[in-house]
Amino acid sequence: MRKVLLVEDDLSLGETLTERLKKDYDVSWGKSVSEAWSLFNKEKDFDLVILDVGLPDGTGFELAAKMKKLVSPVLFLFLTAQADAESRLQGFELGAAEYIPKPFHLKELLIRVKHVLDAHAPLKEVQLTTCVINFTNMSVRKNSGQIEYPAVTDMKILQLLIDKAPRVLSRDEIMNEIWGVDKNPSHRTIDNIIVRLRHLLGQDGDAHIRSVRGIGYQWSTEETTT
Repeated sequence: MRKVLLVEDDLSLGETLTERLKKDYDVSWGKSVSEAWSLFNKEKDFDLVILDVGLPDGTGFELAAKMKKLVSPVLFLFLTAQADAESRLQGFELGAAEYIPKPFHLKELLIRVKHVLDAHAPLKEVQLTTCVINFTNMSVRKNSGQIEYPAVTDMKILQLLIDKAPRVLSRDEIMNEIWGVDKNPSHRTIDNIIVRLRHLLGQDGDAHIRSVRGIGYQWSTEETTT
């Protein structure tokens, strides 16, 4: 389920949006800059951040800029009563996918949230130099015509690396994302899977799956097309 961080200090509106969004998404709600920052700093992997601009201890613009320094890219949707051109431009300069002025119709917001997330949905297929990775049927088709079906867990880790590229993912982050906090394997398990993935992708694996010493692994976006 896709994860959404809602940042809204209006309790009535926040409760309404949280209740409705939870029907389709995993929602966390922060009522201030400090509370939202704590949630974001803990999770880091929200698919969308819905930000009210006017907050009791700062602005949504300031918070968005801070989030981008911690994790990039971040997908933002701004909610605000400030509908002037200067405010809109500030939002879009920060990378806003949508900018919705208040008041708004709930159904319109839900439609826009869906459109934004669908437009930035995880890749279904990745074309590399020597093979094609298909995340729909979890297969890798070599240019020779050979098709391989690796372990599902291996493919999930590969997809995670690609979806989060070019961000470096720690072993702990990979384990929490794939297995959850209650069923973590060892760091050696992650290292072994990375070895298998590099072998599976051949020269593409060596080119794109990079080890970052002391941190974890990164998918290099160089020479990758979709």
